[in-house]
Amino acid sequence: MAENHTAGQIRNLKASPLDLNIYRPEEPAGELENQNLWSRPLARKWTVMLFLGTCLLYCARMTTSVCAVSMAATFHWSKIDSGLVLGGFFWGYCFTQILGGHASDKVGGERVLFFSAASWALITAGTPVLAHLGPHTLALMTGARILMGLLQGVFFPSLASLCSRRVVEAERGFLMSTLHSGSHLGTLLAGGMGSVMLDWYGWESMFYCTGFLAGLWAVTVKCFLLRGDVTVKQMEKKSEIRSSLSRKRWLHLFKKPPVWAMVFAHMCTCSTSYTLLSWLPMFFTESFPHATPWVYNVVPWLIAIPSGLGGGFVSDFLIAKGYRVASVRKIMQFGAMGLSSMFILPLSGSVSFTSAVAFISAAVGFTTFTAGGVSVNVQDLTPSCAGALYGFMNMMGALMGLVLVSFSGYLIEVTLSWSIVFSLVTLVNVTGLGVFLIFGDAQRVDLQDNGQLIVV
Repeated sequence: MAENHTAGQIRNLKASPLDLNIYRPEEPAGELENQNLWSRPLARKWTVMLFLGTCLLYCARMTTSVCAVSMAATFHWSKIDSGLVLGGFFWGYCFTQILGGHASDKVGGERVLFFSAASWALITAGTPVLAHLGPHTLALMTGARILMGLLQGVFFPSLASLCSRRVVEAERGFLMSTLHSGSHLGTLLAGGMGSVMLDWYGWESMFYCTGFLAGLWAVTVKCFLLRGDVTVKQMEKKSEIRSSLSRKRWLHLFKKPPVWAMVFAHMCTCSTSYTLLSWLPMFFTESFPHATPWVYNVVPWLIAIPSGLGGGFVSDFLIAKGYRVASVRKIMQFGAMGLSSMFILPLSGSVSFTSAVAFISAAVGFTTFTAGGVSVNVQDLTPSCAGALYGFMNMMGALMGLVLVSFSGYLIEVTLSWSIVFSLVTLVNVTGLGVFLIFGDAQRVDLQDNGQLIVV
């Protein structure tokens, strides 16, 4: 099944990322770094496990949100106290994005994912114990959420680093879309499983169950997928290669218009997604007080799963048919930010409950197309440091999301109207899309003129 490839064959976009490639030791360093692809059986195993890992990541992330009302009643928290605990996650989440991506670029995304998952699994399972340790429950829970954010912040940058090194350009879109679909499934499972477990066993059971499953995932990865001898061998080669390369700073990459256009578009996409995720439940509650809550809490995320998978398939299909990678990335991002905005804007007016659910479901569905656009574009531009750069993108997106969510709340409080929020979301989306369509590209920018890597 394995084949030898010449340098001219490396960029063959129709080659499957699931085929094992064997390379000669005298090949250039830049080529060797791009040729470390998964074999087909191993790729299938990793795809399934990473999908489950992303699902469990969101289950653990949503556990405190699902249990917040019960925990507030148990420990007599006010709304401000609950907000402090819930918001702690995002402050921690912002600060390990770059570190996690950089570590993945250096030591391999597989190992970073394993240590991260094992750590936040322990924290999730231990949360009920911390909560009952003493009188300082609020401080302990806030600290636990910050630590949870710090540990989970490395996950998606590690995925980006892993995908850029293990998967060829033509099939990264579907893989990333599959993994991102796991987040939607995790959100659904946390809500559904949480409702049942809260009624039957109490809020503590939700943490125990999620932590146990996440720990089981980490153990499975360690025992069946992490092969130390292979990883060490790869890292020895990388260290030998990189010791001879000149060191460049981040500023060099950000002089490239495609890089900052990609970062800005990602910031806009993340911030609008956070805003919708944060305020949609309240919008439906206030606008349609007699509506069934599970409809607007479940239907959009059910739509998002097949939509994300379909978007990834279309992305890879277009590249395999010969379309320019840059054009495909822009087409997918147009769907994620342009078409979604076309369904968000009507919510600024008067709509029925059925129409509102339909518009939101369509908007959320199209938003998943970003997995075949900006989210994977970092692997096109800078495969040698995709993890670190994606971490920076995600950090900026999270910070902008915090600002936009807070500003939206202020606008709602002042204007007593939801229309301005949906108009603001549309404006941010259109602005980010315009910048990406004009300046975005998919040609590598992490190589010097002499072909050496720019290591950040």
